[in-house]
This record gives sequence, structure tokens and C-alpha cells, in this order.
Amino acid sequence: MRALSEKFGDGSRFKGLFLWAIAAAVGALFLFSSVYTVEPSEEAVILRFGRFVSTEPPGLHFKLPFMDRAIKVKTKIILQEEFGFRSANRVEREGADYTNKALREESLTLTGDLNVGDVEWIVQYQISDPKKFLFNTREVLKNLRDVSQSVMRRVVGDRTVNEVLTTGRVEIADEAHRLTQEVLDRYDIGLRIVTVKLQNVNPPEPVKPAFNEVNAAKQEQEQVINQAEREYNKVIPEARGKAEQAIRDAEGYATAAVNRAEGDAARFRSMLAAYRTAPAVTRTRLYLETMEELYGRFKALTIVDKGVQGLLPVFPQKGQQPASGKTP
Repeated sequence: MRALSEKFGDGSRFKGLFLWAIAAAVGALFLFSSVYTVEPSEEAVILRFGRFVSTEPPGLHFKLPFMDRAIKVKTKIILQEEFGFRSANRVEREGADYTNKALREESLTLTGDLNVGDVEWIVQYQISDPKKFLFNTREVLKNLRDVSQSVMRRVVGDRTVNEVLTTGRVEIADEAHRLTQEVLDRYDIGLRIVTVKLQNVNPPEPVKPAFNEVNAAKQEQEQVINQAEREYNKVIPEARGKAEQAIRDAEGYATAAVNRAEGDAARFRSMLAAYRTAPAVTRTRLYLETMEELYGRFKALTIVDKGVQGLLPVFPQKGQQPASGKTP
């Protein structure tokens, strides 16, 4: 103490420096305990003596030292749970030892036609309310996994195994998404389902060869049906077109025949009216018109008086016009 007194002067000066050092340490402690930063992907839940006070957004914030506690929750990132399989990154990150038996218990699902399908899926979610996520329930992730498995078994159980393996995958994922969100909303645990995606959907290993044979037969059946429909679409429209054309031709011929008959009847009626007006003239005119029409069909015509005896016919030479005449 004497050496310290000689170095720092009297005891009061040393005491003042000591108090200043304590005050600076306490101030730094108060400063560091009252200032905190929330990352862009987080929200902070503030507790005062263990009781919820507020939820703070990303940024720099202040709290009461030694009385307030800030719990940071990643609310802006999409989290994922896997069912029936585990990715290599997840196993490496969590260090979990998942056995094949445990994975099969997750993925084996009974279908509506009493078959079994090996269904693998993922659930992507976000923390929508950090306060509910922290305080409304215990083991939130376990609840999420239990709800998702229950809903998936319900949805798959309403469909046949063929729908699960082939055409119903998108519909199953959409319905599982909707039902899972409804259950979580009733639990009020602050989770929002982003998407439910079916990964591999296969028959169980012991029956996979039989399923493959059935699928191959169905594909062959579909191919034959498609070929038959293709031939049907090729032949039937062509036959229908030809039938329609024949009907149109018949209708056109019928219309032409009726019009022609009506024209002939109208011409006959006009001739009849002319004949009644002047019978002799009309008979002569009809005779001449008929002879003109008949003679017009011949290429060569020779008219000989029936009273002439021993007449030798003289045929016209090539290139000469045939002689023509009229009977008196």
C-alpha cells in the first residue's frame, strides 16, 4: 500500500480512480445489456421478468438492462421438415441417426383400396407469429410432424393406389397443404405452411415388381386405346364427311329435278295455252322444232324422194359438206 500510495499519491486519489473504473465497467455492462440487434431474417420477442412485452422487427433496439430479455426467432426464412427420408445435409447438420425402420413407419401409408404406398414428402413452413411459436405450445416441431403425418394418411386413405402413384399427386399435395394449415390454425401455434410437396411415391419394395408389371400393362392398354381413338378420329370424320356430301348431292339433284319438272310443266302449260289459241299453227311449229332438233343430231343426211326408182346413193367425199334437202 505504501508503494501504491507513493505511486498514485494519496489514498483519496487512488480511491477516486477505482470508483471511476467501477462506474465505467458498470456503464459498459449496462450499455451492452440494453442494446441488441435483430437480423433481417429475425424478429425479437421481448420478455420483462419473464412476461411477454412486445415483438420487435429487424434493426437496432434498446431494452431495460437486467430486466428485459430478447429472444430472437427466425421468422423470415422458410424451414423444412422431411417425411419418409432424410437429406444428407439434414443428417449432417443435426447428427441424427435415422434407421430404415423409422423412415418406413413415416412413409408407409394405407390407400383407399387397401393397398400400401411408400409416400415421401416435405413440408415447408414459416414462423408467422413468434410469440405463439414460443409460448402457445410445447414441442412445436413434433406437433407439426404429427399433424402432417396424420393429414397425409387421411388424404392418401381417400384415394386408390393408382391415383397416389400417378395422377393424384398434385391434388394430394394441395389438399394436404390446406388441411394441415387448418389444423395448425386451430392449435394456434404461429406456423404458416408454405407448401407441401410429394417427393418419391412408390409401392413397397416386396411388391414393386408386381406393380411395375401392372403399370407396364396399363401403359400398353393406354397405347392401344390411343391408337384406336386415333383411327376412330381418322375414319369416322371422313365417313361422316362423305355421307354429308352424298346427302348434299342428293338434295341438289332432287332440287334440280323438281325445278326441271316444274319448268317442263310450265312450258307444257304455255304450249297448251298457245295450242288452244291456234291449234294448226302450234302443231306446225312443234313439228318443225322437233324435226330441227332431230336433224341437228346427224352429221350427214340424204333425203330421197320415195317415188324415185333405181337411185344409187352418192356419199360425200371427205371434207365436203353433206347435201341436205326437204321433203315436199
